Amino acid sequence: MDTQHDIALTHALAEIPGPLPVSGVIHVAIPHASRFTIVGNHLAQHAELTLTAIGIGVHIQSLPAGSPVGIKALAARFTEGETTIAAALRELETHGYLRRTRTRLTNGRMITRTVFCNQPGALLRGRAVVPVSVAPVPVPVVTPVVPAPVVPAPVPAPTPVPEEAPPPVRVPSRIGPKPPRRPLPQPGELTPELYRAASALLADLRRHAPELVLSEDDVEELVPGAAAWLERGAHPDAVRHALTTELPQPPKYPAKIVRHRLTVLLPPPLPGAAELAPAHRTPVTPFQTCEGCDRAFRSPEPGHCRDCRAQYWEAA
Repeated sequence: MDTQHDIALTHALAEIPGPLPVSGVIHVAIPHASRFTIVGNHLAQHAELTLTAIGIGVHIQSLPAGSPVGIKALAARFTEGETTIAAALRELETHGYLRRTRTRLTNGRMITRTVFCNQPGALLRGRAVVPVSVAPVPVPVVTPVVPAPVVPAPVPAPTPVPEEAPPPVRVPSRIGPKPPRRPLPQPGELTPELYRAASALLADLRRHAPELVLSEDDVEELVPGAAAWLERGAHPDAVRHALTTELPQPPKYPAKIVRHRLTVLLPPPLPGAAELAPAHRTPVTPFQTCEGCDRAFRSPEPGHCRDCRAQYWEAA
């Protein structure tokens, strides 16, 4: 195919009238019948735009209305990164080719509206704007028409047999299910005295921490948790200190904070006298020295060892 293109290009160059330039580019201009875009030299040969900005400007101008031309959409289409594309779009904005504005729709959603002007200089001169839906009349090309060479139809390549795609790799999610919330502690027996002490402690929290303002329903719900602390021998001052120290600022949900601390900071029950008593140790029989043979033996009282005692019993 490359050889056929070279032959066709050689024939086209031979039919161009006049001497060919010694150096530089030589144009072989064939009029487009479809799928073409008219680009002004003010953009294609702009002296202050980078080549990336000129290329993106030409690409945007060739797209139909409504096509996505954001940074991510262009980065997915071309090999340039998002940083390079963003800089090129800013160049086009600086020179009047591109304009991006934030607009709120009737449903309240915010969108970015992008407007591309193919001739920003004409806007400043007050030229008429051609509607997007009306295609401009193409300007005839002045360069000589070179007939297209007859190229034999290429032999279609065999259709490759699609390989079986490997199964997708499932990546485990790092976000696991939240553990169930721990239940609020409950006392062994909620006596009337314990209920009054716990409810008074909870209602009094706002005197020590103005942020912890609990409603009557909150106090009613949290009373068993505070009662469990008091039942386990925690002093009211200790309970109050655990619930009001180092609060987040500002505390959005005071009842949830109190519930969480009553649950996770619950102290263990106080040990009884039996648990605090020292462990009973088995008495150890001391060593004694035999009065007959000086052998060491265990006995609660001094005397003779077993062998000596046996000899004395036999003698007796």
